[in-house]
Amino acid sequence: MLLPLFRRNPKLGIAAMLVAVLCFAGYLVLNSTGQLGNLGLGGLGGDTAQQPEDNTELQQACSTANPDRFQRTDCRNLLYINSIQAYWQQALPQHFGQQYQRAKTRLFSGGVDTACGSADAGMGPFYCPGDNHIYIDLSFYDELARRFGAPGQFAQAYVLAHEYGHHVQTLLGTEAEVRRAQQRDPANANRYSVSMELQADCYAGAWANAASRTTSATGQPLFTSVTQKDIDEAMQAASAVGDDSIQKKAGGSINQDAFTHGSSQQRQQWFNQGYSSGDPKQCNTFAG
Repeated sequence: MLLPLFRRNPKLGIAAMLVAVLCFAGYLVLNSTGQLGNLGLGGLGGDTAQQPEDNTELQQACSTANPDRFQRTDCRNLLYINSIQAYWQQALPQHFGQQYQRAKTRLFSGGVDTACGSADAGMGPFYCPGDNHIYIDLSFYDELARRFGAPGQFAQAYVLAHEYGHHVQTLLGTEAEVRRAQQRDPANANRYSVSMELQADCYAGAWANAASRTTSATGQPLFTSVTQKDIDEAMQAASAVGDDSIQKKAGGSINQDAFTHGSSQQRQQWFNQGYSSGDPKQCNTFAG
């Protein structure tokens, strides 16, 4: 069912596959208490948009004047986005010698039109290289927790970090190279997809390493710490949503040819590679 979509638009095809097989992985604990820091939204400004594009209510609800702001999913996601983009603002020029271009995360409800085509909430979060936007219907997190057993605030942070990893791949030209390789070698299209998705996992791990050092536009730390217990939880979640684990849960046999995002072991390995090294240049999942 997904193959025609993949052929027409590879990125949306992969996004649909992502939800179909639950290929989002990872818990990311941003401090040892499970509570977000008592900070505001920093310099996020126009880097998120709702449908329609009016952030007034959201910015008011998520301001420091609201002590309960981080009980809201949208406010937590704004904080995650602040941290992820603050990290890449420094990491991309530092490690790759290229300036980071900020992306927008578009919060939508029900359906949305993108440069990659129309999408709905059933597709889950995805990145569109055509407009450099990350799209997410926040109700996806309820589905992630209820149906797939991945609850918690930090699963949400991982989802966003993974998708922003795809944005980095677009900025570096990796995404375009992968698409060309898939066109030249369609028999190995899934293998290229796995490498790209594992690299996004590794980039998410690199952000996790630096999360406690990211700051707001006013220079205030966004989070307090990331503990080993937190990372252990992330690794456990990554294992739970590997392609092989999903196939087992579905009652089928393991078919590596059908993998699109990597096995449980691979997802753990590459998330940990990014986290332990803290160096996104160590995320070369395409070698070998």
